[in-house]
Amino acid sequence: MLIGRHQAMAALRSDPGGRLERSAYTLLSRIEAEGPMTIGQLADAFGLDTSTVNRQTAAMLRQNLVERIPDPAGGIARKLRITEEGLRRLHHDREWSLNGLASVLADWPQDEVAALARLLTRLNRSIEGKEGRSWPRPGDPGTADR
Repeated sequence: MLIGRHQAMAALRSDPGGRLERSAYTLLSRIEAEGPMTIGQLADAFGLDTSTVNRQTAAMLRQNLVERIPDPAGGIARKLRITEEGLRRLHHDREWSLNGLASVLADWPQDEVAALARLLTRLNRSIEGKEGRSWPRPGDPGTADR
């Protein structure tokens, strides 16, 4: 809870209105990791109703963060692909978050930072296992090369 509050308050202080919404950041991150996806694939990936994802992606389309493309594999459903603007904003926000986290951990000993990273990875993988939904990571099979 404190991490989220810290990030939200820091975002308001440093760049009001400039951050992606949390849902856009999350969806864009998934599309970046896996490549173009349909609304149904995104809904399945997050365990959300397709109407929820449809509303979120409609907002992203209006902001030119994603674009609809034909399925490269020839499927009927159109897929969402990140635009250059979407990728730029995603990377900007990711860098901002990492820099903020680095400032919070700046006075931690390196071994404690490494232990935190290891334990957070373990926690995330345990949650993924319980939900039956894994998050694609660089080097994992099926992860898009970017």
